[in-house]
Amino acid sequence: MLALSMGALLTAPCLMPEGYTWLTHTTSESAAQGLAGAWLARLGFLLFGLGVLWLAVILINNWSRAATWMHVVFGVLMIGTAVFSHRPFISGVPFDPVEDWLHSLTATLMGFAFALGVFFRLLQRGKRTMQWLDLAALVSAIGIPLLMMNFPGIGGLMQRVMFLVAYLWYGTEAWRLGT
Repeated sequence: MLALSMGALLTAPCLMPEGYTWLTHTTSESAAQGLAGAWLARLGFLLFGLGVLWLAVILINNWSRAATWMHVVFGVLMIGTAVFSHRPFISGVPFDPVEDWLHSLTATLMGFAFALGVFFRLLQRGKRTMQWLDLAALVSAIGIPLLMMNFPGIGGLMQRVMFLVAYLWYGTEAWRLGT
């Protein structure tokens, strides 16, 4: 599911109307309200959330309780980002501001859940088995959203790097534990 999700989010910009650029526009903007091709990015969010929930169930005996719960919350909130869509990046397209707000809320809380889940997994590992990818995921989850506010011209690229790190983190967890 994680690989299918990544594929959907990578190809979703191909379905966007003129004016969309993956360098500037976020994945949420490729899943925006009122856009014909937005279904593919929404599918990507849905598959990502379901994949992480499945991984959390499989790894329940390997992850600490706190890490498991934070990744379950991440998965549920990722599904929420698929259900509640961002406002369109094209001006003049009607949208539901409440749905846009709910999307922003789920996306923001999802970032915190991911960072906390990785942090709890890092604590569980301890100093001797600390992984560089844990640190990269934490820096990415905290630093990239802050950078996106200051460099909106490359916000889409930065967010995709953050997603890539998350995919790598979850994929590595699955691979390490033999799932």
